[in-house]
Amino acid sequence: MIGLISRAGAARVVVGVGAREGVSVDEVCGVVEEALRGVGLTPAAVTALATVEGKAGEAGIVGAAARFGVPVVAYDARTLAGVPVPHPSAAVEAAAGTPSVAEAAALAAGGELLVPKQRSERATCAVATAAGSAGDGGDAGPDLRHHGDAEVRGIAGLVDLAVNVRSDTPPEWLRRHIALSLDTLAAYPDGREARAAVAERHGLPVERVLLTAGAAEAFVLLARALRVRRPVVVHPQFTEPEAALLDAGHRVERVLLREEDGFRLDPADVPEDADLVVVGNPTNPTSVLHPAATLVKLARPGRVLVVDEAFMDAVPGEREALAGRTDVPGLVVLRSLTKTWGLAGLRIGYVLAEPETIALLERAQPLWPVSTPALAAAEACVSERALAEAEEAARQIAVDRDHLLAGLAEFEEIRAVRPAEGPFVLIRVDRADEVRARLRTLGFAARRGDTFPGLGPDWLRLAVRDRATTGRFLQALDQALTLTTR
Repeated sequence: MIGLISRAGAARVVVGVGAREGVSVDEVCGVVEEALRGVGLTPAAVTALATVEGKAGEAGIVGAAARFGVPVVAYDARTLAGVPVPHPSAAVEAAAGTPSVAEAAALAAGGELLVPKQRSERATCAVATAAGSAGDGGDAGPDLRHHGDAEVRGIAGLVDLAVNVRSDTPPEWLRRHIALSLDTLAAYPDGREARAAVAERHGLPVERVLLTAGAAEAFVLLARALRVRRPVVVHPQFTEPEAALLDAGHRVERVLLREEDGFRLDPADVPEDADLVVVGNPTNPTSVLHPAATLVKLARPGRVLVVDEAFMDAVPGEREALAGRTDVPGLVVLRSLTKTWGLAGLRIGYVLAEPETIALLERAQPLWPVSTPALAAAEACVSERALAEAEEAARQIAVDRDHLLAGLAEFEEIRAVRPAEGPFVLIRVDRADEVRARLRTLGFAARRGDTFPGLGPDWLRLAVRDRATTGRFLQALDQALTLTTR
């Protein structure tokens, strides 16, 4: 389940693959990567592996597609037989019903052949431009920069189920506390008290805490400051970590968790020599809460283990949290204060890590990276009063989430990922793009899922809201599904 990618290049390609029974994943990947290198491409350029229907379930092809993080596209033999190919084979036609599985499958979507048939002992491949790609700005795969706010930006009146910020926040007491800080805006920000408050909240020395302009800044700092050779991002998850690594010039590998496994992580899937591993917990968008013991198994000397706990304060009791642990080598925990407290526009979060890592990240920060109002918010949001309120909110979210999941279970067309532990749920539904569009006309914004690596166009993420809002949404969903299936 490991997929190699690099910074997205302009060219996007489809790789046609033919294989004998029992071919290995390594052999399929090897012949594909060699063909790509011949035209100066990396596996990041691949949008799909295409083959004939009779080979679509071949373990070597399926495994190679998972390793590259792309789907397997299958064509029936009759369709492929009608595709002109430069190197037809009578033997292949007799066996598979088409003169060339690899070349015909690569060309079936209407592209142009870049690499003709290449062979290994048990596999063949051919490379063609992806349909609609001119080699200079074609489809670049999942849009790692798409976020839920894009679903509601500029459109008034939509009920927002696309953004995972808790509704009816920030609370009035927090607004007043932040407003008081405006009297000191003439002075440069001084983060010492807020940093000490965060350290006390987690029982850590201040040397293990770094305040940041939201968790997103922390991902950028990690990507720029750390000297790593083999970074790995566990997907599906929040896409900013990978985007930041790519922007910093790193070549990133993906570990794709699978629906049939409940999107749960097996530490054995992570390459042994990965020196940076990024995983969310609970994971956005799957809402899966990985056991702390599972994540700890990923830690080892010489590896930085980044655990994004942006939504951990929405889990009652913060079960499975690693924040505050000092016994896990290379551990970096990221926290956000924007989700539970409705402060996305203020940008405040923090990093918990070994002092040496904190010092490295701090040197990569600009001067005064966190504003005075954000520092005031940070200090307030880790107070005893705030922690008690966050715990109460987390328990209410769990109740409201159960209500949403119970309602979704009434629809035969929908599969929800369970158990869900975050303030959102992930659902699969046929023609999800049409359902999402219908929901918009009915007044509800849902988050598309196809921009998360490892998911596809049949996925939507839904933020958990109160029972009344959920009831109205479920009625709208019923209408949207009815209209979509007509």
